Amino acid sequence: NMVIGSFGASAVLVYGAIDSPLAQPRNLIGGHVLSAVIGVFCYQFFGSQLWLAAALAVATAIAAMHLTKTLHPPGGATALIAVIGSPALHDSGYMYALLPVGRGALILLFFALLVNNIPKGRRYPKFWL
Repeated sequence: NMVIGSFGASAVLVYGAIDSPLAQPRNLIGGHVLSAVIGVFCYQFFGSQLWLAAALAVATAIAAMHLTKTLHPPGGATALIAVIGSPALHDSGYMYALLPVGRGALILLFFALLVNNIPKGRRYPKFWL
């Protein structure tokens, strides 16, 4: 499956709050991919205690996004999904960070670039890096 729930919240940011630093490409892609990797790691090492793995995944993802200046709130959900997701998602391991997360974030970005730059006076992104 190429769609994860956190993309709904990302869509709100990249289409509805385009001036927000949280909606910029670095944050969209970096926040999701970094959080996905962290979520998979937490599941693999602490998955026998889902409550612990879930809490560590979200908290660590928030801290890592702050440190890397890629804060994207839906990334917290991306990390959580890596822990509480389906057996098929767990079987995909770190590929989850690339498919569906990385590719999905790039698709969101592609359409945000198209749609947000159609109206005059509207410009997205405000910055790339």
